[in-house]
Amino acid sequence: MVRLETAEAGHGTGRVPSAEDGKAWFARVAPGLALALVVAAVATALGKLVPIAGGPVLAVVLGALAAAVLPGLRAERWAPGYGVAAKPVLQLSIVVLGTGLSLQQVLRVGGRSLPVMLGTLAVALGGAWLLGRWLGVRGDTQILIGVGTGICGASAIAATTAVIKAKETQVAYAIGTIFTFNIAAVLLFPPIGHLLGMSPHSFGLWSGTAINDTSSVVAAAYGYGGDAGSYGLVVKLTRTLMLIPIVIVLAILTARKQARADAAREGGAAAGFSLRTMPWGKIVPLFLLGFIAAATLDSLGVIPDAWHPALSELGTFLITTALAGIGLSLRLGDMRRAGPRPLMLGGLLWIAVAVSSLGLQALTGTL
Repeated sequence: MVRLETAEAGHGTGRVPSAEDGKAWFARVAPGLALALVVAAVATALGKLVPIAGGPVLAVVLGALAAAVLPGLRAERWAPGYGVAAKPVLQLSIVVLGTGLSLQQVLRVGGRSLPVMLGTLAVALGGAWLLGRWLGVRGDTQILIGVGTGICGASAIAATTAVIKAKETQVAYAIGTIFTFNIAAVLLFPPIGHLLGMSPHSFGLWSGTAINDTSSVVAAAYGYGGDAGSYGLVVKLTRTLMLIPIVIVLAILTARKQARADAAREGGAAAGFSLRTMPWGKIVPLFLLGFIAAATLDSLGVIPDAWHPALSELGTFLITTALAGIGLSLRLGDMRRAGPRPLMLGGLLWIAVAVSSLGLQALTGTL
Protein backbone atom coordinates (compact mmCIF):
# COMPACT_ATOMS: atom_id res chain seq x y z
CA MET A 1 0.00 0.00 0.00
CA VAL A 2 2.85 2.42 0.87
CA ARG A 3 4.61 1.75 -2.43
CA LEU A 4 1.39 2.22 -4.35
CA GLU A 5 0.57 5.51 -2.69
CA THR A 6 4.13 6.79 -3.15
CA ALA A 7 4.08 5.88 -6.82
CA GLU A 8 0.79 7.67 -7.23
CA ALA A 9 2.23 10.72 -5.48
CA GLY A 10 4.97 10.86 -8.10
CA HIS A 11 2.38 10.31 -10.88
CA GLY A 12 4.60 7.57 -12.35
CA THR A 13 7.05 10.18 -13.76
CA GLY A 14 10.07 9.11 -11.73
CA ARG A 15 10.34 12.54 -10.08
CA VAL A 16 11.07 12.95 -6.35
CA PRO A 17 7.80 13.37 -4.41
CA SER A 18 7.30 16.92 -3.12
CA ALA A 19 5.93 18.17 0.18
CA GLU A 20 2.54 18.59 -1.49
CA ASP A 21 2.65 14.93 -2.55
CA GLY A 22 3.37 13.98 1.06
CA LYS A 23 0.43 16.04 2.30
CA ALA A 24 -1.87 14.43 -0.27
CA TRP A 25 -0.69 10.96 0.74
CA PHE A 26 -1.24 11.76 4.44
CA ALA A 27 -4.72 13.07 3.69
CA ARG A 28 -5.62 9.77 2.02
CA VAL A 29 -4.14 7.66 4.81
CA ALA A 30 -5.25 9.67 7.85
CA PRO A 31 -8.97 8.67 8.10
CA GLY A 32 -8.47 4.91 8.02
CA LEU A 33 -5.32 4.98 10.15
CA ALA A 34 -6.99 7.19 12.76
CA LEU A 35 -9.94 4.81 12.97
CA ALA A 36 -7.58 1.84 13.37
CA LEU A 37 -5.85 3.68 16.23
CA VAL A 38 -9.21 4.32 17.93
CA VAL A 39 -10.22 0.67 17.60
CA ALA A 40 -6.78 -0.35 18.93
CA ALA A 41 -7.15 1.93 21.96
CA VAL A 42 -10.58 0.49 22.77
CA ALA A 43 -9.30 -3.08 22.25
CA THR A 44 -6.30 -2.40 24.50
CA ALA A 45 -8.55 -1.13 27.29
CA LEU A 46 -10.92 -4.09 26.93
CA GLY A 47 -7.97 -6.46 26.74
CA LYS A 48 -6.93 -5.47 30.26
CA LEU A 49 -10.41 -6.45 31.44
CA VAL A 50 -10.44 -9.70 29.41
CA PRO A 51 -6.79 -10.82 29.44
CA ILE A 52 -7.58 -14.29 28.10
CA ALA A 53 -8.54 -12.65 24.80
CA GLY A 54 -6.02 -9.83 24.77
CA GLY A 55 -5.99 -6.50 22.97
CA PRO A 56 -4.67 -7.77 19.60
CA VAL A 57 -7.33 -10.49 19.32
CA LEU A 58 -10.09 -8.09 20.35
CA ALA A 59 -8.85 -5.56 17.78
CA VAL A 60 -9.57 -8.01 14.93
CA VAL A 61 -13.02 -8.79 16.30
CA LEU A 62 -13.96 -5.16 17.01
CA GLY A 63 -12.66 -4.03 13.61
CA ALA A 64 -14.60 -6.71 11.76
CA LEU A 65 -17.77 -6.00 13.76
CA ALA A 66 -17.48 -2.27 13.14
CA ALA A 67 -17.09 -2.81 9.39
CA ALA A 68 -20.05 -5.22 9.34
CA VAL A 69 -22.39 -2.97 11.36
CA LEU A 70 -21.34 0.24 9.61
CA PRO A 71 -20.97 -0.54 5.87
CA GLY A 72 -19.76 3.01 5.28
CA LEU A 73 -16.46 2.03 6.89
CA ARG A 74 -15.80 -0.14 3.84
CA ALA A 75 -15.80 2.87 1.52
CA GLU A 76 -12.71 3.44 -0.58
CA ARG A 77 -11.69 6.55 1.39
CA TRP A 78 -10.86 4.41 4.43
CA ALA A 79 -8.88 1.70 2.61
CA PRO A 80 -5.45 3.43 2.34
CA GLY A 81 -5.32 3.96 6.11
CA TYR A 82 -6.33 0.36 6.80
CA GLY A 83 -3.56 -0.79 4.48
CA VAL A 84 -0.93 1.30 6.25
CA ALA A 85 -2.09 -0.04 9.63
CA ALA A 86 -2.11 -3.65 8.43
CA LYS A 87 1.36 -3.70 6.87
CA PRO A 88 3.85 -0.86 7.60
CA VAL A 89 2.59 -0.43 11.18
CA LEU A 90 2.86 -4.17 11.77
CA GLN A 91 6.39 -4.23 10.35
CA LEU A 92 7.33 -1.28 12.56
CA SER A 93 5.94 -3.12 15.60
CA ILE A 94 8.23 -6.08 14.91
CA VAL A 95 11.27 -3.78 14.74
CA VAL A 96 10.23 -2.09 18.00
CA LEU A 97 9.75 -5.44 19.74
CA GLY A 98 13.22 -6.44 18.58
CA THR A 99 14.63 -3.84 20.99
CA GLY A 100 13.64 -6.10 23.88
CA LEU A 101 15.47 -9.15 22.59
CA SER A 102 19.20 -9.78 22.51
CA LEU A 103 20.84 -11.66 19.66
CA GLN A 104 21.69 -14.41 22.14
CA GLN A 105 17.97 -14.86 22.86
CA VAL A 106 17.14 -14.84 19.17
CA LEU A 107 19.74 -17.49 18.36
CA ARG A 108 18.83 -19.63 21.38
CA VAL A 109 15.07 -19.59 20.73
CA GLY A 110 15.53 -20.03 16.99
CA GLY A 111 17.89 -22.97 17.51
CA ARG A 112 15.59 -24.71 19.97
CA SER A 113 12.63 -24.36 17.65
CA LEU A 114 14.37 -25.87 14.59
CA PRO A 115 13.22 -29.51 15.06
CA VAL A 116 9.58 -28.48 15.39
CA MET A 117 9.91 -25.85 12.66
CA LEU A 118 11.50 -28.15 10.09
CA GLY A 119 9.07 -30.95 10.93
CA THR A 120 6.00 -28.78 10.46
CA LEU A 121 7.44 -27.34 7.24
CA ALA A 122 7.84 -30.88 5.89
CA VAL A 123 4.25 -31.67 6.90
CA ALA A 124 2.96 -28.52 5.15
CA LEU A 125 4.86 -29.02 1.89
CA GLY A 126 4.40 -32.80 1.76
CA GLY A 127 0.76 -32.48 2.76
CA ALA A 128 0.15 -29.88 0.06
CA TRP A 129 1.49 -32.29 -2.57
CA LEU A 130 -0.47 -35.33 -1.33
CA LEU A 131 -3.72 -33.62 -0.35
CA GLY A 132 -3.61 -31.37 -3.41
CA ARG A 133 -3.54 -34.42 -5.66
CA TRP A 134 -6.40 -35.98 -3.73
CA LEU A 135 -8.55 -32.83 -3.82
CA GLY A 136 -7.68 -31.93 -7.39
CA VAL A 137 -5.96 -28.68 -6.39
CA ARG A 138 -2.85 -28.77 -8.55
CA GLY A 139 -0.22 -26.50 -10.04
CA ASP A 140 0.60 -23.07 -8.70
CA THR A 141 -2.43 -22.91 -6.38
CA GLN A 142 -1.20 -26.06 -4.65
CA ILE A 143 2.32 -24.62 -4.29
CA LEU A 144 1.11 -21.24 -3.00
CA ILE A 145 -1.17 -22.75 -0.33
CA GLY A 146 1.58 -25.15 0.79
CA VAL A 147 4.23 -22.44 1.05
CA GLY A 148 1.80 -20.00 2.66
CA THR A 149 0.80 -22.55 5.30
CA GLY A 150 4.31 -23.86 5.92
CA ILE A 151 6.26 -20.60 6.11
CA CYS A 152 4.69 -17.17 6.47
CA GLY A 153 1.29 -16.79 4.88
CA ALA A 154 0.70 -13.91 2.49
CA SER A 155 4.38 -12.85 2.54
CA ALA A 156 5.44 -16.31 1.35
CA ILE A 157 2.71 -16.28 -1.29
CA ALA A 158 3.89 -12.88 -2.56
CA ALA A 159 7.55 -13.94 -2.74
CA THR A 160 6.67 -17.25 -4.39
CA THR A 161 4.38 -15.55 -6.90
CA ALA A 162 7.28 -13.29 -7.91
CA VAL A 163 9.32 -16.27 -9.09
CA ILE A 164 6.74 -18.79 -10.38
CA LYS A 165 4.57 -16.14 -12.09
CA ALA A 166 1.27 -17.50 -10.79
CA LYS A 167 -2.00 -16.17 -12.19
CA GLU A 168 -3.95 -13.54 -10.26
CA THR A 169 -6.85 -15.93 -9.68
CA GLN A 170 -4.50 -18.52 -8.19
CA VAL A 171 -2.95 -15.91 -5.89
CA ALA A 172 -6.42 -14.75 -4.84
CA TYR A 173 -7.48 -18.32 -4.01
CA ALA A 174 -4.33 -18.88 -1.94
CA ILE A 175 -4.49 -15.59 -0.05
CA GLY A 176 -8.22 -15.98 0.62
CA THR A 177 -7.62 -19.48 1.99
CA ILE A 178 -4.67 -18.45 4.15
CA PHE A 179 -6.52 -15.38 5.45
CA THR A 180 -9.51 -17.48 6.50
CA PHE A 181 -7.39 -19.71 8.73
CA ASN A 182 -5.32 -16.80 10.03
CA ILE A 183 -8.47 -15.31 11.53
CA ALA A 184 -9.54 -18.72 12.85
CA ALA A 185 -6.12 -19.20 14.49
CA VAL A 186 -6.19 -15.81 16.21
CA LEU A 187 -9.58 -16.62 17.72
CA LEU A 188 -9.08 -20.32 18.52
CA PHE A 189 -5.44 -20.83 19.48
CA PRO A 190 -5.35 -18.84 22.77
CA PRO A 191 -8.38 -20.57 24.36
CA ILE A 192 -7.13 -23.97 23.16
CA GLY A 193 -3.72 -23.22 24.63
CA HIS A 194 -5.24 -22.30 28.00
CA LEU A 195 -7.44 -25.41 27.86
CA LEU A 196 -4.35 -27.57 27.30
CA GLY A 197 -2.50 -25.76 30.09
CA MET A 198 0.36 -24.76 27.80
CA SER A 199 3.20 -22.65 29.18
CA PRO A 200 3.94 -19.32 27.47
CA HIS A 201 7.04 -20.84 25.82
CA SER A 202 5.23 -23.90 24.48
CA PHE A 203 2.37 -21.74 23.23
CA GLY A 204 4.83 -19.34 21.60
CA LEU A 205 6.49 -22.26 19.83
CA TRP A 206 3.10 -23.67 18.81
CA SER A 207 1.81 -20.38 17.42
CA GLY A 208 5.14 -19.56 15.76
CA THR A 209 5.19 -22.86 13.87
CA ALA A 210 1.48 -23.52 13.29
CA ILE A 211 -0.02 -20.11 12.40
CA ASN A 212 0.47 -18.68 8.94
CA ASP A 213 0.94 -14.90 8.87
CA THR A 214 3.19 -12.90 11.17
CA SER A 215 0.28 -10.67 12.13
CA SER A 216 -1.77 -13.64 13.31
CA VAL A 217 1.17 -15.15 15.22
CA VAL A 218 1.83 -11.98 17.16
CA ALA A 219 -1.88 -11.43 17.79
CA ALA A 220 -2.39 -14.92 19.20
CA ALA A 221 0.90 -15.10 21.10
CA TYR A 222 0.77 -11.63 22.66
CA GLY A 223 -2.87 -12.21 23.51
CA TYR A 224 -1.92 -15.42 25.34
CA GLY A 225 0.12 -13.59 27.95
CA GLY A 226 3.49 -13.99 29.64
CA ASP A 227 6.45 -14.01 27.27
CA ALA A 228 4.60 -16.12 24.71
CA GLY A 229 4.56 -13.07 22.43
CA SER A 230 8.31 -12.47 22.24
CA TYR A 231 9.01 -16.21 22.06
CA GLY A 232 6.47 -16.78 19.30
CA LEU A 233 7.75 -13.77 17.35
CA VAL A 234 11.34 -15.05 17.30
CA VAL A 235 10.16 -18.52 16.26
CA LYS A 236 8.04 -16.99 13.52
CA LEU A 237 10.85 -14.80 12.16
CA THR A 238 13.24 -17.76 12.19
CA ARG A 239 10.61 -19.71 10.28
CA THR A 240 10.34 -16.84 7.78
CA LEU A 241 14.01 -17.37 6.89
CA MET A 242 13.03 -20.79 5.50
CA LEU A 243 11.43 -18.83 2.66
CA ILE A 244 14.85 -18.03 1.17
CA PRO A 245 15.94 -21.59 0.21
CA ILE A 246 12.39 -22.61 -0.76
CA VAL A 247 11.92 -19.67 -3.13
CA ILE A 248 15.39 -20.08 -4.62
CA VAL A 249 14.64 -23.73 -5.42
CA LEU A 250 11.26 -22.79 -6.93
CA ALA A 251 12.92 -20.03 -8.97
CA ILE A 252 15.52 -22.43 -10.37
CA LEU A 253 12.90 -25.06 -11.24
CA THR A 254 10.64 -22.45 -12.85
CA ALA A 255 13.53 -20.92 -14.83
CA ARG A 256 14.62 -24.33 -16.10
CA LYS A 257 11.06 -25.24 -17.08
CA GLN A 258 10.66 -21.94 -18.93
CA ALA A 259 14.06 -22.30 -20.60
CA ARG A 260 13.16 -25.77 -21.85
CA ALA A 261 9.83 -24.50 -23.17
CA ASP A 262 11.52 -21.56 -24.93
CA ALA A 263 14.19 -23.82 -26.40
CA ALA A 264 11.60 -26.29 -27.67
CA ARG A 265 9.62 -23.47 -29.25
CA GLU A 266 12.61 -21.75 -30.86
CA GLY A 267 14.72 -24.83 -31.55
CA GLY A 268 17.76 -23.47 -29.67
CA ALA A 269 19.65 -24.21 -26.45
CA ALA A 270 18.07 -23.60 -23.06
CA ALA A 271 19.16 -20.39 -21.29
CA GLY A 272 20.92 -20.54 -17.93
CA PHE A 273 19.68 -19.30 -14.55
CA SER A 274 21.11 -16.27 -12.74
CA LEU A 275 20.66 -15.36 -9.07
CA ARG A 276 20.76 -11.71 -10.11
CA THR A 277 17.20 -12.00 -11.39
CA MET A 278 15.89 -13.06 -7.96
CA PRO A 279 13.48 -10.57 -6.27
CA TRP A 280 15.61 -10.35 -3.11
CA GLY A 281 13.62 -7.39 -1.78
CA LYS A 282 10.55 -9.61 -1.46
CA ILE A 283 12.39 -12.71 -0.26
CA VAL A 284 14.31 -10.93 2.52
CA PRO A 285 11.85 -8.33 3.89
CA LEU A 286 13.25 -5.06 5.21
CA PHE A 287 11.45 -5.40 8.57
CA LEU A 288 13.34 -8.65 9.24
CA LEU A 289 16.64 -6.83 8.81
CA GLY A 290 15.29 -4.07 11.07
CA PHE A 291 14.38 -6.63 13.73
CA ILE A 292 17.92 -8.07 13.65
CA ALA A 293 19.39 -4.56 13.83
CA ALA A 294 17.20 -3.70 16.84
CA ALA A 295 18.20 -6.93 18.62
CA THR A 296 21.86 -6.12 17.86
CA LEU A 297 21.52 -2.67 19.45
CA ASP A 298 19.96 -4.26 22.53
CA SER A 299 22.80 -6.82 22.71
CA LEU A 300 25.36 -4.02 22.60
CA GLY A 301 23.65 -2.21 25.50
CA VAL A 302 22.72 0.80 23.36
CA ILE A 303 19.08 0.62 24.49
CA PRO A 304 18.76 1.35 28.25
CA ASP A 305 16.95 -1.28 30.32
CA ALA A 306 14.63 1.42 31.64
CA TRP A 307 13.25 1.87 28.11
CA HIS A 308 12.24 -1.78 27.67
CA PRO A 309 8.80 -1.67 29.38
CA ALA A 310 7.71 1.38 27.36
CA LEU A 311 9.04 -0.08 24.09
CA SER A 312 7.25 -3.37 24.80
CA GLU A 313 3.97 -1.49 25.41
CA LEU A 314 4.50 0.53 22.23
CA GLY A 315 5.24 -2.59 20.18
CA THR A 316 2.12 -4.34 21.48
CA PHE A 317 -0.04 -1.30 20.76
CA LEU A 318 1.33 -1.10 17.22
CA ILE A 319 0.45 -4.78 16.76
CA THR A 320 -3.05 -4.08 18.05
CA THR A 321 -3.36 -1.20 15.58
CA ALA A 322 -2.26 -3.46 12.73
CA LEU A 323 -4.84 -6.10 13.68
CA ALA A 324 -7.51 -3.39 13.92
CA GLY A 325 -6.68 -2.39 10.33
CA ILE A 326 -6.96 -6.02 9.22
CA GLY A 327 -10.30 -6.41 11.01
CA LEU A 328 -11.69 -3.22 9.50
CA SER A 329 -10.73 -4.34 5.99
CA LEU A 330 -12.13 -7.86 6.46
CA ARG A 331 -14.44 -8.96 3.64
CA LEU A 332 -16.42 -12.18 3.90
CA GLY A 333 -16.52 -12.24 0.11
CA ASP A 334 -12.74 -12.77 0.03
CA MET A 335 -13.24 -16.01 1.95
CA ARG A 336 -16.11 -17.17 -0.26
CA ARG A 337 -14.12 -16.50 -3.44
CA ALA A 338 -11.43 -18.94 -2.30
CA GLY A 339 -13.76 -21.76 -3.34
CA PRO A 340 -14.42 -25.05 -1.54
CA ARG A 341 -11.47 -27.19 -2.68
CA PRO A 342 -8.60 -24.73 -2.04
CA LEU A 343 -10.31 -23.86 1.25
CA MET A 344 -10.47 -27.55 2.15
CA LEU A 345 -6.79 -28.00 1.26
CA GLY A 346 -5.83 -25.01 3.40
CA GLY A 347 -7.96 -26.26 6.30
CA LEU A 348 -6.55 -29.78 6.25
CA LEU A 349 -2.98 -28.46 6.03
CA TRP A 350 -3.66 -26.02 8.88
CA ILE A 351 -4.95 -28.80 11.13
CA ALA A 352 -2.10 -31.14 10.14
CA VAL A 353 0.56 -28.52 10.90
CA ALA A 354 -1.07 -27.55 14.22
CA VAL A 355 -1.34 -31.17 15.38
CA SER A 356 2.16 -32.09 14.17
CA SER A 357 3.60 -29.05 15.98
CA LEU A 358 2.10 -30.26 19.26
CA GLY A 359 3.27 -33.82 18.57
CA LEU A 360 6.83 -32.72 17.77
CA GLN A 361 6.89 -30.59 20.92
CA ALA A 362 5.86 -33.65 22.94
CA LEU A 363 8.60 -35.74 21.29
CA THR A 364 11.30 -33.09 21.83
CA GLY A 365 10.26 -32.29 25.40
CA THR A 366 9.28 -28.69 24.69
CA LEU A 367 5.53 -29.05 25.29
